Amino acid sequence: MKKEHILIIRFSAMGDVAMVVPVVYSLAKQYPNIRITVLSRKFARAFFYDLAPNVDFMEADIKGEYRGVKGLNALYRRLTAKQFTKIADLHNVLRSEYLRLRFNMGRYRVEHINKHRHDRRKLVSYKNKVRKQLRTPFENYADVLARLGYPIKIEFTSLFPPEGGNLNLLPAIIGPKKNFEQWIGVAPTAAHPGKCYPTDRTRQIVEELLQLHPKARIFLFGKGRVEDKLFTAWCQEIPHCVYVSQHLENMYQELVLMSHLDVMLSMDSSNMHMASLTATPVVSVWGATHPYGGFMGWHQPPENAIQVDLDCRPCSIYGKRPCRRGDLACMNMIKPERIIERIEQIINPQTTTSL
Repeated sequence: MKKEHILIIRFSAMGDVAMVVPVVYSLAKQYPNIRITVLSRKFARAFFYDLAPNVDFMEADIKGEYRGVKGLNALYRRLTAKQFTKIADLHNVLRSEYLRLRFNMGRYRVEHINKHRHDRRKLVSYKNKVRKQLRTPFENYADVLARLGYPIKIEFTSLFPPEGGNLNLLPAIIGPKKNFEQWIGVAPTAAHPGKCYPTDRTRQIVEELLQLHPKARIFLFGKGRVEDKLFTAWCQEIPHCVYVSQHLENMYQELVLMSHLDVMLSMDSSNMHMASLTATPVVSVWGATHPYGGFMGWHQPPENAIQVDLDCRPCSIYGKRPCRRGDLACMNMIKPERIIERIEQIINPQTTTSL
């Protein structure tokens, strides 16, 4: 009998792919006799490296080598050589729809994700908004596997053992973590303005945390022109700040570092999801988007989401829409003290005095 070999397709942004990890891990552990191959972009390899013995990763450059219909046809031919028995499309966009079409013509068993777009539209509607918790991508991904004949219970803790990843894989400037140190991650940027807390207030938070914890180290996560300018200035002016991307070579090293943080402060961004995969507590700041959209980090409690109630929130699932009010009140009304207090409750859970 031919061994079951499932192809799982998920391209998209880093955070979306990160949310596949708990689902693939659970599938691999609960069905150890099947083979699983995850098809995604190159960056995602770090998520599935050594995830389980029966999980493989396959990268595809869909904006280069496999661009357009001609490229997708070439990718399809490459995939058919792997002799998959079932196809799970966890992306459901034009590229994956085309691959689904080819697989369906080849009489493969194929299922795809239902993103419940109707419910999402009601959640972000300007009028007649319906505020309720939507199904999470974790649940939507699991639904696809169930329709393929593999119902799962999502059980996942971390990419690393309880003691965290191997710090010896990181450069000496990171070094071992001393017993008296607090390691705090800060990821203040995101893809869209509606998901970004004002950077001057984030800097205020960093400075006040260092006053509370003079031995702490602040690790700044993010990469790009904005981050280069911002983080370089912070590292020059604020003691104990480290610009992570200047010292680490790849995303796997970032995940190792995240696994040793006491807490991560992030926006609704990929860094929230990456830190969540290492079982690190994440204090996340939400503006245009909302945890109701289903994109809270894996196993992060609701109290770790910092937000304000406004009639217009949420106005976007992914944060792309411009602010209708024009003042980004959803972010500007959040006081730094609220964020600091929640971080302190995580670092010093026995402390009862509010800041």
